[in-house]
Amino acid sequence: MGAPDTGRSSGRTAEDVSDSDAVDGLARVGLASRGLVWLVVGLLALSVLLGGGGRADQQGALGAIADKPFGEVLLVVLVVGYLGYALWQALTAAVGDAEPNKRLACAGKALLHLALAGSVVRFLASGQHEKGDPAPSATARLMQHTGGRELVGLIGLVVLGAAAYLARRAVQGKHAKKIETWKVPDGRSRAAVRLGTVGFLGRAFVLGLVGGFLVVAAAHEDPKEAKGLDAALHALAREPFGKLLLAVAVAGMLAYALWSFVEAAFHRHEDSAA
Repeated sequence: MGAPDTGRSSGRTAEDVSDSDAVDGLARVGLASRGLVWLVVGLLALSVLLGGGGRADQQGALGAIADKPFGEVLLVVLVVGYLGYALWQALTAAVGDAEPNKRLACAGKALLHLALAGSVVRFLASGQHEKGDPAPSATARLMQHTGGRELVGLIGLVVLGAAAYLARRAVQGKHAKKIETWKVPDGRSRAAVRLGTVGFLGRAFVLGLVGGFLVVAAAHEDPKEAKGLDAALHALAREPFGKLLLAVAVAGMLAYALWSFVEAAFHRHEDSAA
């Protein structure tokens, strides 16, 4: 009688966990958490468009959420959601049936959402809302080191590449594979997919904006030209036709937030790598 194949058994167990309703539920909470953060960021960006203040980035969104009744409870839910989404992506990367490049993408998403969860935990632990935009100071420190300017430029190019990738997937409609379109009520699946297209294009525009500022900062050897999302949106508002472009960005961010809620509701469990 042969020894049990513990490797295959553990792999099967991991697949069972990945396919479980509990992990699927955590993934949906994670998607909804993403939608909430982008919704608040989009509304803060709308405030910038209308001449108001406030940080139009994730840190500003966390502060806005924390200021509301039961805000800290909601931030804890965000942490759980991000961790659940990270677990789902990590399991898919480890035992999923997707192609190697898609499994690698899932691993990247797992790390990203772990980092997002960590940022919310740090925010909760700090007990205060950070002010200002940390991106320029971080870029300044990096550019002071040998090879720092080149690294900043490379990061900017990677961000621009990610923006182009998102835009291409949006145009191709690849995001439609992420939801069970037949479950969308009243024949609104086509409208939902179009909403996702606008959302992904908006997210690509925002990424392209930040990446462009990083590349310019590296080219001009001026860390002050590198901007995070909040500073980038404020800078855009001051440019000719900036208000129009900022309105496009706001519409895209809000559409991406709504798409995240759609994806959370009609998530296609078996197509996590899409």
